Amino acid sequence: MANVDQHAPGSFCWFELATTDQAAAKNFYQSLFGWTSQDFPMGPGATYTMFSLDGRNAGATYALNPQQKAQGVPADWALYVAVQDADDTARRAAQLGAQIFMPPFDVDGHGRMTVMADPTGAVFCIWQAKHHQGVGITGVDGTVCWADLNTPQPEQAQEFYRQLFGWHMNLGEKDPSGYVHIVNGETPIGGIPPAEYRDPQIPPHWLLYFQISDCAAAVSKAEALGAGVLMPTQEIPHVGHIAIVKDPQGAVFAFYQAPAKTV
Repeated sequence: MANVDQHAPGSFCWFELATTDQAAAKNFYQSLFGWTSQDFPMGPGATYTMFSLDGRNAGATYALNPQQKAQGVPADWALYVAVQDADDTARRAAQLGAQIFMPPFDVDGHGRMTVMADPTGAVFCIWQAKHHQGVGITGVDGTVCWADLNTPQPEQAQEFYRQLFGWHMNLGEKDPSGYVHIVNGETPIGGIPPAEYRDPQIPPHWLLYFQISDCAAAVSKAEALGAGVLMPTQEIPHVGHIAIVKDPQGAVFAFYQAPAKTV
C-alpha cells in the first residue's frame, strides 16, 4: 500500500462514477471493495459521494440528473488526468482536435477541470488540483491500477495524448499482439489495445482496472451483488488475470490480479 499526497502531471488522479441509482451504487461498491463513503451536498437535490479506503480518498459517485437520463446518458466511470494548468491544457487539446464539452471551470475551491473527448471520441476529464489532490491511496485491493483506451484509431489517439500530456507509447515486451503501453514519465499507467480486438459496436472509451487479489473470487462476488460478466476471468501470460464486468446500473469496469511472484 502507498499513500498518495500529490499526483504528477499526466497521471490518472481521480475516478468518478456517474450512475442512475446512487444509493444502489454505493451499496454495490462498498460491499465489493470494502469502501466507506461520505455524502456532500452538490446543489439542489444532488449529493456527491466520496469513497474511501483506510481513510484515504479512492473515488466518487453522483447521480445522473433527469435530463441526462432522458437523453440516454449511461452509467459510466470517468477518468481524470492531473494537469498543472487546466485552461492551457484545454486550449492545446482543442488545437489537437479534442472536443471540449465545456470550458474549464472551478469546483468550489477543490480544483479546476473540464470534460473533453479525444479526436477518436473517448471521453476523459482533466484536473488542476487546489485543495483536492485526487485519489490518496494506491497499491491495494479496490484501487484503480490501470486504464485501457479502447479506440478504432489507436495511432491517432497515441499522437494526441503524446502531444497533450507527454506520454510515451511503448510496445509491450513479450507481447506480440501490438498492445501499446502508456508511460507517464517513468511510470506505466495504461495501455491501448490494437483496434482489431475491440467490439466495433462499442463507442471509444477508457476502461478502468481495479486491483484485486483473487480475480475469480471478485467476479463471483460482483455477480452475487448483481453485476453482469462481460468477460470471465482470463489469464494473460506474464501479465496476470483480468475480467470485465458491469455493475447493476450498467457501468463497466475491469478487475486485475497480478501474477504470483516467483522466488
